[in-house]
Amino acid sequence: MTKLEVRAVRKTYGPVVALAEATLDLREGEFLTLLGPSGSGKTTLLMIVAGLVPPDRGEVRIDGRLATYLPSFKRDIGVVFQSYALFPHLTVFENVAFPLRMRRVPEATIAREVARVLEIVRLPGVADRLPRALSGGQQQRVALARCIVYRPSIILMDEPLGALDKKLRDQMQLEIKHLHTELGITVLYVTHDQEEAMIMSDRICLMNEGRIEQVGSPQELYFRPRTRFAADFLGESNLLDATLAGREGAAAVLAVAGAGLRAPAPPDLPAGARVTLVVRPERIRLLGPGEDAPNVLDGVLREVILVGGMTKYYVTLGDGRTVSATQLTAGPPPAARGDAKVRVGWDVESAVVLPC
Repeated sequence: MTKLEVRAVRKTYGPVVALAEATLDLREGEFLTLLGPSGSGKTTLLMIVAGLVPPDRGEVRIDGRLATYLPSFKRDIGVVFQSYALFPHLTVFENVAFPLRMRRVPEATIAREVARVLEIVRLPGVADRLPRALSGGQQQRVALARCIVYRPSIILMDEPLGALDKKLRDQMQLEIKHLHTELGITVLYVTHDQEEAMIMSDRICLMNEGRIEQVGSPQELYFRPRTRFAADFLGESNLLDATLAGREGAAAVLAVAGAGLRAPAPPDLPAGARVTLVVRPERIRLLGPGEDAPNVLDGVLREVILVGGMTKYYVTLGDGRTVSATQLTAGPPPAARGDAKVRVGWDVESAVVLPC
């Protein structure tokens, strides 16, 4: 069942297009993340869904009901902000109880529901404390409890972990993911952190310059990006400019650095077209003596970087371009020498061809 429908929504501020004809669906019980760099339009889209920013045109529907110009309090949504927005003079209990009191819920029900959600967010013993007596992670969980206590139809989260240190942020990512699974809540989440989006999301809506670049599962966006921006923004990629020389069955033959490389053929691109060949570093391997691969490039090993359990190798090709390969660290890596000639290779299915 579709919980939220956004149809051709546009928002401008003078000559600046903050959001250009955005169309998006959010399913019931889904965790959908709006991901993109600063200025990509993700927060604008969230604020339009929340009813805090009016669109110039387009439609927003919640549970099939037109909500484009409904005030926020009539949309049955909850919002969790990066700043927590807790009332500093109220106890945790009163902060969580606030949305229920605004809805004139009986006191006995308030006491029961507040206790219930504090158990859910694993803070049963802090009801009488003030927010300043809690850690940043605890305050974030209180903000989440206040949001879910009245069971909103959709929960909107605008970079709620941005103010936390990395270790606490990693813990909270799992906490929110577990809560989503346990409660079956519907979440629209905003972040610029690609790792956070990959960990938490059922689907990711990747945005760039006010437009939606691609929507899909983390696996789809990572392994099958549809645009150069998507390939470059999500994770690390080797992006090689190439020419489509021809086809061999289901494979495209590409001219790259004087070599003929093969990759799954893109549809509807003629021979001679300029394309981008995308290969993730972890799909490339350094070839030993006598070892071969469907795709091979010769180069010089310029740099080796040990990153704990992973080692990164940077190889300069004959035309001056550099490709990177990432492999599990099996032992002390070799030292890079300026004249160390190497061969790198990868499988046909490990690459993606994108139009320029």
